[in-house]
Amino acid sequence: MSATLLWLRLDLRLADHPALQAAIDRGHPVIPVFLWAPQEEAPWEPGAASRWWLHRSLAALQTALERCGSRLVIRQVAPGSSSLETLRTLARETGADTVHWSRRYEPAVIARDKAIKDTLRAGGMTVRSFNAALLTEPWDVQNLSGKPFQVFTPFWRKVSAGLELPPPSPAPQRIPAPERWPDSADLGSLGLLPTIPWAAGFDDAWRPGEAGAARNLDAFLDGPVVDYGDRRNLPAQRGTSRLSPHLHFGEIAPRQVWHVAAKWRGSQFMAEIGWREFAHHLLYHFPHTTDAPLRADFARFPWREDAAQRRAWQRGLTGVPLVDAGMRELWHTGWMHNRVRMVVGSFLVKNLRLHWLEGARWFWDTLVDADLASNTLGWQWCAGCGADAAPYFRVFNPESQAAKFDPEGAYQRHWVPESAAETGGGTRSAYPPPIVDLKASRVAALEAFASLRK
Repeated sequence: MSATLLWLRLDLRLADHPALQAAIDRGHPVIPVFLWAPQEEAPWEPGAASRWWLHRSLAALQTALERCGSRLVIRQVAPGSSSLETLRTLARETGADTVHWSRRYEPAVIARDKAIKDTLRAGGMTVRSFNAALLTEPWDVQNLSGKPFQVFTPFWRKVSAGLELPPPSPAPQRIPAPERWPDSADLGSLGLLPTIPWAAGFDDAWRPGEAGAARNLDAFLDGPVVDYGDRRNLPAQRGTSRLSPHLHFGEIAPRQVWHVAAKWRGSQFMAEIGWREFAHHLLYHFPHTTDAPLRADFARFPWREDAAQRRAWQRGLTGVPLVDAGMRELWHTGWMHNRVRMVVGSFLVKNLRLHWLEGARWFWDTLVDADLASNTLGWQWCAGCGADAAPYFRVFNPESQAAKFDPEGAYQRHWVPESAAETGGGTRSAYPPPIVDLKASRVAALEAFASLRK
């Protein structure tokens, strides 16, 4: 009897899952599989924080599948093998004649998936891919000149104005199972969890999985969304949705958010969903930007190299309280408030004038919501070298940002208690002096950025 291999990647949920629903609709057994092949995503294979989240999310998905009479088949793709060969092996073992998966948009994954699709189809298999991660496909949106957008506001205006989406489908009660299941590796054998307990704070901060995503959305819509426009910039308060890792791992779909939060479609909150769409639009049309600036003139920017300053930034020991608070929040929880992300990013690329890729790679390894599209857009925005970027002359001042968005110093005191910010009292004896003069480094940055205009 024929069966469908449901190749799960960044779509780790059961509700509103087009590839899963189409597999069930075939009327044949469905075999959910997860292939661990990080080498196929190089040079941006999942970082340490992402691996922690992935382990927890897969564990939650295993439980959800078992409640539906199904299970998750896990295979580790060894060096020298490939996802293609593993899918072929699974097809032989199960008699599957069809493979379904949800589309991804990273350059290396697009190339791999295309090769797999072409090869399997040439061998007589049916292969179908589905949109499970975005409100609209990147290739479906063009500006008036028929080209990709590079400015967010007109992009989001066009997308949101004409968006008509069917209501999300509920999770299935039962998933048809094969008479005999193929062998599966144990989740723990993938080695996703750290061998030393650096992620202890993650467990306190997060509940990966579809149920955790739903709880976060419900909690946000029950209160913080009402004052989102004001509270979203205050790092000491829980005023944001914290949905970013759930969206990245596909534990919830933006289409679900669009419908559940229907009354907020014109709000700043939904514009943040739009920003994620914009990031994927740019990544698809400008895949080189993961490692090179969108603005070609920035290839000659005079970046500095200073390993000691980079390390101080990574460890939250710059002597600038708001910067250090953000970097410590990141290390402890795998996440950082978005306002603070802009501050620490500006500090790295403008005050320290270290390459934006230094920040992108650190965030990639330490963020639980590390997403190649959003990470690339965010860092090129900070550096002024990407689409809709912050102008080169905009340098975030950490002190004025702290005064405006953490006026009582609660956020800084929580993460950097030894800093003794002015609002906290005490002594700074245990806290290092600033590693750079904010005013002088701002002037140097403006001179360096202005040199590109000559």
